[in-house]
Amino acid sequence: MDLRYGIKRLLPDLMAYAQSIARDRNDAEDLVGDSVERALSARRHPDSLNALRPWMFRIIRNLFLDEVRKRKVRREFSEGLGRYLIEISNQQSDTLNDTLTRLAFGKLKQPEREILFLVDVLGMKYEEAATVLDVPSGTVMSRVSRARRTLIALIDGAHIPGHNDSRKNKSE
Repeated sequence: MDLRYGIKRLLPDLMAYAQSIARDRNDAEDLVGDSVERALSARRHPDSLNALRPWMFRIIRNLFLDEVRKRKVRREFSEGLGRYLIEISNQQSDTLNDTLTRLAFGKLKQPEREILFLVDVLGMKYEEAATVLDVPSGTVMSRVSRARRTLIALIDGAHIPGHNDSRKNKSE
């Protein structure tokens, strides 16, 4: 497989993923551009599109984390990097539910947004997401579950305590 062809086919997904973690279109474009540059200059790259996809996502994620660390050290990092709007294709929901979901998604912490974006929006398998995040598949499954519960609680307008209330009820 030609690397340039594979990257070209993945560009929409790469941009969407970068936007989901960066929350700013300009930062996302920079992440994608830097990741493409890094991939093209790599000595070795995956041979198939299925292997290229998580590899490219991993490059974007690593570049993003590096930037976050730089900004934090310089005290320039701000969690409100901008509004994030996401298009949910293949779903016909009413405007209110769609708006509530988008607003709630934007309120999630970066790791929660990232895991839900990879699994629920892009439709990655747990194994693929685990490769991108460099964690075991079981960790991905538990993170997805917690992030979904948090998102639902935000949509429902519920207060999200530090501990799950259902655990307290089961132990009593």
